Amino acid sequence: MQKQRYGNTKRFSSGRKRFGGNFSSRFNKSRRRNPYTSSYMRNDMFISKAEKGESNSIYAPTLTFNDFSLLPTLSKNISHKGYVHPTKIQAEIIPQVLENKDVLGVACTGSGKTAAYLIPIINKVLNTPGQKCLIVAPTRELINQIRNEYCMLAYGTQLRDVVVMGGASYSDQIRLIRRDPHFVIATPGRLIDLCDKKLLDLSTFNNIILDEVDEMLDMGFINDVKKIISKLKTPRQSLFFSATLSSKTEEIANSLLKNPYKVEIEKQEAVKNVDQDIVRVDSGKNKIDVLNDLLLNADFKRVLVFSKTKRGAEKVALELRKRGHKSDSLHGNKSLGQRSKVLSMFKKFEINILVATDVASRGIDVPDISHVINYDAPATVTDYIHRVGRTGRMGKKGVALTFV
Repeated sequence: MQKQRYGNTKRFSSGRKRFGGNFSSRFNKSRRRNPYTSSYMRNDMFISKAEKGESNSIYAPTLTFNDFSLLPTLSKNISHKGYVHPTKIQAEIIPQVLENKDVLGVACTGSGKTAAYLIPIINKVLNTPGQKCLIVAPTRELINQIRNEYCMLAYGTQLRDVVVMGGASYSDQIRLIRRDPHFVIATPGRLIDLCDKKLLDLSTFNNIILDEVDEMLDMGFINDVKKIISKLKTPRQSLFFSATLSSKTEEIANSLLKNPYKVEIEKQEAVKNVDQDIVRVDSGKNKIDVLNDLLLNADFKRVLVFSKTKRGAEKVALELRKRGHKSDSLHGNKSLGQRSKVLSMFKKFEINILVATDVASRGIDVPDISHVINYDAPATVTDYIHRVGRTGRMGKKGVALTFV
């Protein structure tokens, strides 16, 4: 069978730029001007072939998790998950966190970042009396992903945790907080609300992890993040992760961290395993029909389609169902229960096409997504990287297509 072509195959180059004093790179030069435009994107940035060879691997093959000084219960849980070799970011970060150092990490999705901070912090809390950890992330989807990973790693321990986020039962969260949890995993808005009502005392937490800080700032949480930091206990261990470091994120990092160990996983790491191309929609063609024709290809097994608006996501999912596809939508107008149900259906293959807004570009950890389709182009390079990072995860091959 002749290989299907989606468009031109002009390759765009991406050089590795190491962590520097001004934290600048071409990836954080793109500022969000309007979430419904792609004024900073060029079509050739959507075209690239997956790299071949050993450099494509995100793992550190010379190490195993047995090389770290971890408690037996935690090591058993890591083994049960099938982890053998740490990813590159895990190999760099875990020893530093175990030595109680602050960490500043610049890493995109799909690098193994969540386990990189959870493994050593869980080990620390288990091993040292009086330790409590606060984890803050921007979206409910990411919070649920973190919590699922935490539950697997902390299985069989006596650690207590609570998820704090909007859309979930307020009374249940308060009840679990009163049990004095070791871990609080929270979105900023609900966390600040509970603190303002004197229901949660952040001064008792001696470990803080801020994840996807750039996204929190993009969502308008900068004052909430600053307020959270001001309430924390000192001394403390602080871990800070962001896909990019703008002047605002650098300001937050400087206010939180003390002599941090700095690690930068290359910005393009998450998309190195992804074949990227464009789909040209010729004048006179219906865009939804072009999408339908693509999805009829048997290679499109589990597909994540991105729409720029909530209404657009609903409309595309409905049109695909009319054409016989098993599809549903995910966006901010859906309740937490609805979003959780749709994600569960996607993971279980009860649906194989999920149409989402950018709420899904971070925090969705669904294995073996074969294709990401940008039905509407992303607003910025950073948005593009996070969308594409949903496929080709953990060293596997993926495909990303962008309609132009």
